[in-house]
Amino acid sequence: MARAGNRTGNWRIALPLVGGAAVLGLGGLYVTGLVTGGDIDQGTRVRGVDIGGMSRAEARQALDRALGPGAAAPVAMKIGDRVEKADPAALGLSLNTGATVDHAARTGHDPVAVIGRLFTSGDRDIEPVIRVDEPTARAALGRLDESTRQQVRDGSITFDKGAVKAVPARPGIDLIEDRALDTLRAAYLAGSTDPVVMPVERREPHVGAEETDRALEAFARPAMSGPVTVSVAGKRIPITPAVLGEHLTMNPDTRGRLVPALDSKGLLADPAVARPVERAVQAPRDAVLGLDAAGRVAVDADGRPGHQVTQAALGRAVLPLLTAEGAGRSGEVATEEVQPDLTSAEARRLGIKEKVSSFTVQFPAAPYRTTNIGRAVELINGSVVLPGEEWSFNRTVGERTKENGFVDGIMINDGRFVKSPGGGVSAVATTMYNAAFFGGVKLVEHGAHSFYIERYPEGREATVAWGTLDLRWVNDTGHALYVQAHSTDTSLTITLLGTKKYDEIKATKGPRTQVTPPTKITGSGPACEVQTPLEGFDVQVGRDFVQGGRTVRHEDFTTHYTPRDEVTCDPQTTPATPAPQTSQAPTAPALDAASARR
Repeated sequence: MARAGNRTGNWRIALPLVGGAAVLGLGGLYVTGLVTGGDIDQGTRVRGVDIGGMSRAEARQALDRALGPGAAAPVAMKIGDRVEKADPAALGLSLNTGATVDHAARTGHDPVAVIGRLFTSGDRDIEPVIRVDEPTARAALGRLDESTRQQVRDGSITFDKGAVKAVPARPGIDLIEDRALDTLRAAYLAGSTDPVVMPVERREPHVGAEETDRALEAFARPAMSGPVTVSVAGKRIPITPAVLGEHLTMNPDTRGRLVPALDSKGLLADPAVARPVERAVQAPRDAVLGLDAAGRVAVDADGRPGHQVTQAALGRAVLPLLTAEGAGRSGEVATEEVQPDLTSAEARRLGIKEKVSSFTVQFPAAPYRTTNIGRAVELINGSVVLPGEEWSFNRTVGERTKENGFVDGIMINDGRFVKSPGGGVSAVATTMYNAAFFGGVKLVEHGAHSFYIERYPEGREATVAWGTLDLRWVNDTGHALYVQAHSTDTSLTITLLGTKKYDEIKATKGPRTQVTPPTKITGSGPACEVQTPLEGFDVQVGRDFVQGGRTVRHEDFTTHYTPRDEVTCDPQTTPATPAPQTSQAPTAPALDAASARR
C-alpha cells in the first residue's frame, strides 16, 4: 500500500516537475537565444543593412551611413506625364534611425521571436521607421498639385498665314492628394531608381488625336493647298490661303468631330476681298439734296439701286471650294439688288423740305487741313438722321487713321499744339456743333478745346478725340434731317435740311470771367510747335428757342478755357517749321452774324 501510495505520490509530484522542467527548458532556450552579444540580435537587417550584434549606438551609425544619403536624396515623382523632384524634408519625410534601432532591439527581445530563431536561420528584416510631418507634407502636395495640374485640352486645328497646324489633344491631370501621402510614405527609401508613380485623376479630351488627324487630312490641308477664286458680277477675285486662314476655324460638334466654320462677315470685310468686291458691284446711290433759288429743298441727283454681295452668299460660295482641286476651286458669288436709303420720294415722305440751320467756319489754308477736313466732309455729307435718332461724329467719321484717309496735322494735346493723325477735324466738329446748336436739336455730348482758338466763337466750339470725346446730338425735331456738308481749302459749311421746329434759335454770350494769364515755355525736339499766348477764361453761352415771336425755352452752357501758354522752340534742337496760324480768319462775331438766322 505504501509502495503503491509512494508511486501515486511520485506521479503527482512528477507532473509539476515535468511542467517545471518544461518551463525551465524554455527559459533556458530563451536565455540561450539572448546570449548572442550586443543590443541587436544577430541576423537583423534594415533594408539590407546588417545591424545584428551591434549596440544601439553602433546600429544607428551604421544606418545613418548606409541609408542616410538615400534618405536625403531628392524624391522623384511622376504625375501624369511629368516628373517632379523635391527634397524629402520639403515633403515632410525623414528617416528616424533611433526609432528604427529601438524597434529592432525591442522586437528582438520578444520571447516567442527569440525562441523561434533557435529553430530557424535567425535572419529577420526590419522596416525603417519613417517620420511624416503631415502638415508639411499636405502643404507640399497642395503646391505640387497646383504646379502640375493639367487642364484637359481638346485636339484642334489652327490656321496661320496660310499654314495649318494641328494642336494635339491633352488629358486633364489632377493629383489625388488624399492618396498621394500614403504613396509617398510607402515608396520613400524603397531603393527604386524609378520615379514614384503618384495617384492622379485623369480626364480624357472630347476631341482626341484620331479626330484631329482626320480633320487635318480631310479638310485643313486641302483648304490651305492654294487660293480659291470667286466671280462677282463677272469679275474674278482670287482669295489666298493667308486671307482664308484669317477667317477659318474648325470647331467640335456635339459628337466630338471637328467641323469647319467660315467667318463670312469677316472675310467680306477683309480689305483683300472688300475692295475688289466694291469695284465689281455698283453700290446704291442715295438721292443728293440741295436748295433751289427759292430756298426750298430740291433733288440735285435722284437715287438709284445697286447690287451687293452678302456675307451669306460669300460663305455659300467659298466653303465648298476649300476641299476641291484645280479648276474646282473656282465659283460664282450671287449678288442681290439693294435700294438706296434715300430717294426723292423718300425725302418728301420724311419731311425734308427746307433749310433748318447752316454754319460756316473759315480757316487758314494748309495741305493737312484740306485733306483731313475734306475726308471728314466726305464721310458726313448726305447723312440722314431720322426722328429720335442720335448722330455721332466718331461713329460717322470713324477713327482718324491713315487707313481711313487722314494724314498728320496740328492738334491740341495737353494744352499744346502737337502733330497727330487727323489734325484739323476740330473745324468740322465746331461747324457741326453750331449747325446742331442753331438747328435746335438736343445736344448730348460735346467738349470745347482746352484753350480758346480765335477763329471759333467763344463757348460755341467743339473738338473730338477718338475713344474719349465725341460730338453727339439727337434729332428731336419730329422730322428727318439731311446733313449737307461742303468744304474748300479755306472754309467749311454744314447745313441741316428738314422741317423747322422753331421759328428761330438765338445765341447769347456773357462776358469773360475767371481770366488767367498765360505763362512762357521753351520747348525742344522735333515735336515742338511754336504757340502764341492767350489768356484763359470762363464764358457762358445761352440758346433761346423762339416760337411766335417769344422765347419758349432757354439753355445755358458754360465753357472753361485754360491759358494758351507761349511756346518757343530751341532752334538748336528743333527743325524750323511754320507756326500754326490761329488768327487770320474773320472774327467770331462776323461768323455768328452770318449764321445765326436761317
